[in-house]
Amino acid sequence: MIEIIQYIVLGIIQGFTEPIPVSSSGHVMILNNLLNTNIDIGLLAVLTNFGSLIAIIVLYWDRIKTLFLDFFNYLKNDDPSSKENFRYCILLIVATIPAGVMGLVVTKLGLFDVLEKNIKFIGVTLLITAGFLFLIRNIKGKKDNKHITLKDAIIIGLFQVIALVPGISRSGSTIVGGMLRNLKRDTAFDFSFLLYIPISVATTMLGFKDLFSSNLSFIIIIYYLIATVIAGFVTYFATKWFRNVVKNGKLIYFVIYCLVVGLLVILFL
Repeated sequence: MIEIIQYIVLGIIQGFTEPIPVSSSGHVMILNNLLNTNIDIGLLAVLTNFGSLIAIIVLYWDRIKTLFLDFFNYLKNDDPSSKENFRYCILLIVATIPAGVMGLVVTKLGLFDVLEKNIKFIGVTLLITAGFLFLIRNIKGKKDNKHITLKDAIIIGLFQVIALVPGISRSGSTIVGGMLRNLKRDTAFDFSFLLYIPISVATTMLGFKDLFSSNLSFIIIIYYLIATVIAGFVTYFATKWFRNVVKNGKLIYFVIYCLVVGLLVILFL
């Protein structure tokens, strides 16, 4: 009973922190350290990420469907009415490439294997996240979707690379990148979360491959899947809440939170 409660708690934490700029993987590591469990945190993070992915797809389904249809409509018919969404898709693809390439390199070389197990390093990266968020706390931006440039997409993509470092928030880094490029708050938010989808799909595929090629018992697999479902539901509501926070320019709360938690982790864990 205690074991399944641990999976449920970690699923809730993963789901809530996935969309907000505080690093879901970092928080799961912190909580796992406090609970002293034997759960494979790396596998849990990847699988619960699938639940979060489904939540984001549900939230953005109408937008995703429109982008998909317009992308192929423009390719096939050169329809001017689809050009803007075709261009937006190209920008998302371009922004995905840096993290996609670096992700393969990092995984192949195991560049962060040691850091991923260093809880105090997570404290440091939370302080770095606080610094990033502090930089953009008052920026409102002027660019909407049609004004995003290729350079903007590349820079946002490079900020997503930073999130490969354990403890750095993906949503936080890409939103920071977008707002530093003068994107409106909601424009940066939407681009960040649509950008999350292709990377998350690739990560999820690898995670399920690891799950079903492992020697885990049937009941442990069920626990992982329960945590995944819970993470999805929590991410759905957390994302909607966080969108309002960004829109209203209240990122200073996350600055304070990351600063306090980062210091506590460094000093006491």
